[in-house]
Amino acid sequence: MTALAQGVTGPVLQCGVGELPGEHYLSADLGHLIWGRLPCGADATVLSVAPGETVTIDTLSHEGVLEDQGRDPIAFFGRHGVRPDQVLAEAIDLAGSGRPHDPAVDGPHLVTGPIEVRGARPGDLLAITVLRLDRRVPYGVISNRHGRGALPGEMPSEPGNVSVFTPVVETADGAFGELPLTEGGPGAVRFALRPFLGVMGVAAAGDVRPHSVPPGPHGGNLDINLLVEGSTLYLPVQVPGAGAYVGDPHFAQGDGEVALTALEASLRATVRFDVVPAGEAVRLFGAELAPVAETREFLIPTGLDADLDVAAANCVRAALGLLQARYGMERHLAYAYLSAATDFNISQVVDLVKGVHARIRKADFGE
Repeated sequence: MTALAQGVTGPVLQCGVGELPGEHYLSADLGHLIWGRLPCGADATVLSVAPGETVTIDTLSHEGVLEDQGRDPIAFFGRHGVRPDQVLAEAIDLAGSGRPHDPAVDGPHLVTGPIEVRGARPGDLLAITVLRLDRRVPYGVISNRHGRGALPGEMPSEPGNVSVFTPVVETADGAFGELPLTEGGPGAVRFALRPFLGVMGVAAAGDVRPHSVPPGPHGGNLDINLLVEGSTLYLPVQVPGAGAYVGDPHFAQGDGEVALTALEASLRATVRFDVVPAGEAVRLFGAELAPVAETREFLIPTGLDADLDVAAANCVRAALGLLQARYGMERHLAYAYLSAATDFNISQVVDLVKGVHARIRKADFGE
């Protein structure tokens, strides 16, 4: 395990501490967390909001509470100079709660929710707009585990998981993650932080909670690093009231997320929930509704599949449908435009179901 010797400094946003800019607040206490699974239609919601309302939601990273890390966040983070008061109380409570969690059958992720958005119905889209993301702690963790990541069987190179502790360094130029160049040696690399939520979703239909790792039509673990402040994710509603949730907070991630996780660390997210009625959803994004995102600059259709080639093809089809629906562009011309002007990026290759997303520039169409 890698650590920098200096320890960590910086504010810690414990439950209810600090600014809570939303009209509602949802903490990450035990009654609001689901571990390793995602909400389904049988789950009772923990908060009810009207469309257009904002919610400040505390999220909790799974790093430091997992079984192969000792399920003892005070000890885990203490080895890296983190004082007990710098560890989130929710992590300590969860680790000591005795709540069942089997990594052989459950995912690692913690999600906060589900939240009812009144009036949302299947056929509609739920729009989740990210208004603000605040770091709850001044550190995070990047992990690689055997049989996972982009190089299973090759990395990690030695027995045991590798969890790389990563402090946040504040400078005049902004906040950065910092990693040493060698274990215990001189030199370090710094990289810019771009916080986002790896998991945003709606409850799946039925009474079975989906595994938290593979993304799907419900959204979930999409790991699209463009979903920073100011972005919106549109998800096809599966059950009345939507059952929205968020989790898997990141401080930074490269496209692909090749090591299995990126810089995982807890965030306080303020989001707005809106409902796009079914007819309007089809007009804006096409008849084949799937998760699609939007930023100030881009429209971002997605493609998902266990096979990366199929995921890429699905993303191209989603992009064609979006261009036809939104702009009336003929399919062969849309196909030519995508080839000439649109980047297709690998969202992640480590979540069983792989993801590809496209970046369609709205300015090209006068938006």
